[in-house]
Amino acid sequence: MLHIFVDADACPVKEEIYRVARRYDLPVTLVANTSMRIPREKGITLQVVGGRFDEADDWIVEKIQDFDILVTADILLAARCIAKNASVLGPGGKAFTESNIGDVVASRNLLAELRGAGEITGGPKPMGPKDRSRFLQKFDEMIQAIRRQLTTKRPIL
Repeated sequence: MLHIFVDADACPVKEEIYRVARRYDLPVTLVANTSMRIPREKGITLQVVGGRFDEADDWIVEKIQDFDILVTADILLAARCIAKNASVLGPGGKAFTESNIGDVVASRNLLAELRGAGEITGGPKPMGPKDRSRFLQKFDEMIQAIRRQLTTKRPIL
């Protein structure tokens, strides 16, 4: 069954995730290092893990399965989940895939080097309405594509 996991500590699109999950009646697990408010409704759960470095990432990688979706901005976590055949979407609506994750990791490493050298001092711009709209559209498309895959998947006899 399709399950949505959220790398929740800094996720700016939680409300959008809840809205789409309600529409499709899909379970959502938010994974965080600290407690946070979540809607008190069926299918939405919060998993608080310890504060050890990458503990939330490790928990997600352990639990995520084929056909699940992860929402994260963490490129290295995205790569780990793609390796487990999960679908991964960034909060800005960018899908991370097997074919693009290598380039995305390389860009991340280059930008980290440039920041370390003082060449880049700012972070990403804040999310706006267009970013949220793009996320909603791509999230919906990803769910539809996975549901089509699940309905056409035939058991092996």
